[in-house]
Amino acid sequence: MKDNYQKNSLTLAGAVAMGTGVMIGAGIFALTGQVAQFSGPAFPLAFLIAAFISGFSAYTYIKMSNKYPSAGGIAMILQKAYGPTTIAAASALLMTMSMVINESLVARTFGAYTLQLFDVEKNSVLVPILAVGLIAFAFVINISGNKIIGGVSKVAAVLKVGGILIFAGAALWASGLSFEAASSAPSNETTPAGFLAGVALAILAFKGFTTITNSGDEVQSPNKNVGRAIMWSLGVCLIVYMAVALAVGSSLTLEEIIAAKDFSLAEASRPAFGDLGVAFTVIIAIIATASGLLASVFAVSRMLAMLTEMNLIPHKHFGMPGGIQKHTLVYTVFLAAFLAAFFDLGRIASLGAIYYLVMDVIIHYGVLRYLREDVGARAWILISAILFDLLALGAFLFIKASADPVIVVIAIGSMAAIFAFEALYLGKIRDKEAPDHAHSHS
Repeated sequence: MKDNYQKNSLTLAGAVAMGTGVMIGAGIFALTGQVAQFSGPAFPLAFLIAAFISGFSAYTYIKMSNKYPSAGGIAMILQKAYGPTTIAAASALLMTMSMVINESLVARTFGAYTLQLFDVEKNSVLVPILAVGLIAFAFVINISGNKIIGGVSKVAAVLKVGGILIFAGAALWASGLSFEAASSAPSNETTPAGFLAGVALAILAFKGFTTITNSGDEVQSPNKNVGRAIMWSLGVCLIVYMAVALAVGSSLTLEEIIAAKDFSLAEASRPAFGDLGVAFTVIIAIIATASGLLASVFAVSRMLAMLTEMNLIPHKHFGMPGGIQKHTLVYTVFLAAFLAAFFDLGRIASLGAIYYLVMDVIIHYGVLRYLREDVGARAWILISAILFDLLALGAFLFIKASADPVIVVIAIGSMAAIFAFEALYLGKIRDKEAPDHAHSHS
């Protein structure tokens, strides 16, 4: 299994590019309008608070990665905290599913933005078709190896960060630095719970830093560079997100942002720059989403391979050639393509946020309860991370329960199914190992 990993194949710059690639790929293009729908005119503040909470969350991952760098790092954290148990395996699967959901979110965003170049209805069937096509492209690039992925990620990171900042600066200049979203918003429409629900969704825009954790010892000098890459990625993304949120809010009213929530950046460039501005924004979105998906598929397939190696999930090759890592890559893109084809952006984002926050709480508690002294982590930071996650998750579930109860039922039901599946699978593994253990001592 270890032969499938390429130790020291990702530089610090490559790891930063990978982290920002996942975050910017979905976070800013797909979620700006979604967050504004919950948080109202204060949606830039929601992104700022989400970054603050993500910083507390990152502390846990950095402490663990500094001492135990590993490909499939989140699975490693869970196993060290809880052992080869149902809670470790199911939580790792929740994280994996959250990342796959993120891939489908990115792919749908790619489709929604690409169609802005053409006179096509925003709900066209071409959106899922383009999404699935992008996922297939990411699969082809991923089987080509880490060097191609790292090279593409670095070039794409420079292009999209530079392009987004150009868009933001131009939009702010054209608007005269006025914040149209605030001046046009109805008063007293956003509740505290609604604002916190927006924060929960905005956290999804920053969770891509876990991609770096999952790359583990594939990063050069991982004991120090994994943590550095995470902090650099969060910092870059915060600057980009705040610039774009202010630019969108300066160009569009809150109603216009919500109406164009799946492609709000493209719509924000229209008032000042017309079709040329839209085309520029769409091209940047295409680069960002494509590179984001590329980086995410890279990380998820490695994590699934690690879970297989740790005997936490079953594996079947279904007659496919190659090693386990190639098989998990196929599973990853197949599931992401299914979600991209049949779920809309709003529900995809909601499901991903719920999965991620639940898994994040379990990780923080595991490190607090079992590993804090081993890795030298401060208890108050871990407790704060747990409380912040629970506050955001509670508010999000409260709002979604009234607005879209179906997705809450799907989230809770699927999580219960994942835990039940792992309990059954690990139970069979233990039953099988028991006679072998007894035989070895007879």
